[in-house]
Amino acid sequence: MVSAQYWRSTIEIAGGVVHLGIQAARELFRRPFYHSLIIQQIYRIGVESLGLVLVTALATGSVMALQFGYGMAKFGAKLYVPKVVALTIAREMGPVFTSLLVAGRIGSGIASEVASMKVTQQIDAMRALGTSPIKRIVIPRLLAALIALPILTLIADYVSLFGAMLVGRTELGINSEFYWAKTLETLRLYDLTTGMAKTAIFAVFISLAACWKGLNTEGGTQGVGNSTTWVVVVSSVFIMISDFFLTKLFILTVYPRI
Repeated sequence: MVSAQYWRSTIEIAGGVVHLGIQAARELFRRPFYHSLIIQQIYRIGVESLGLVLVTALATGSVMALQFGYGMAKFGAKLYVPKVVALTIAREMGPVFTSLLVAGRIGSGIASEVASMKVTQQIDAMRALGTSPIKRIVIPRLLAALIALPILTLIADYVSLFGAMLVGRTELGINSEFYWAKTLETLRLYDLTTGMAKTAIFAVFISLAACWKGLNTEGGTQGVGNSTTWVVVVSSVFIMISDFFLTKLFILTVYPRI
């Protein structure tokens, strides 16, 4: 049975992340604006994560096409593989896998960086000099994640579809032109935009949770390590749980009824 302490801790975490988000929203349009920091974080989150995302996306699309292909071939439905794979990648696998990768690589990096600044009293020094840690630390990482993660997801979708097409041609005997024709026939704009909307929500949570945990880190170097692990675990759990509710919402409001 879940203890009262667990629920208090959960509410404290949720409240802390939401409060940090409100503070960031209040200071978002106030001067000064640190454009160079935002660009630097976009490079770290987007460009430096691109190689990992490309490899994972290519493998994901290939495996999905292989599994669906041999599974559906038993029922004589192999020609429906492009449709099923395209929808699955655009709506679910692309956004979720990309967000999990970013949560593991970037979320942990943000948490360790901010936590190190906290335990070495750089945050206190920043406040003493009249600089807002929210403006200089939180907002650049939040905006960078909001920009980079949806773009990474869109790239991952296309690479996954390309990998699925290669497997379809080499392993399943599906013509490439037929594969792309069925994929384009199946996908609609809302399939891509809803997937990118999911990643925008995931990006907000990953960046805010990492910054909040980093700003509240205590215990020296051991605390930095604990914060890094905490962010990866909590962000991954949030992505998986919230994905269900977001999918349900889009089914009720955006996706066409069956």
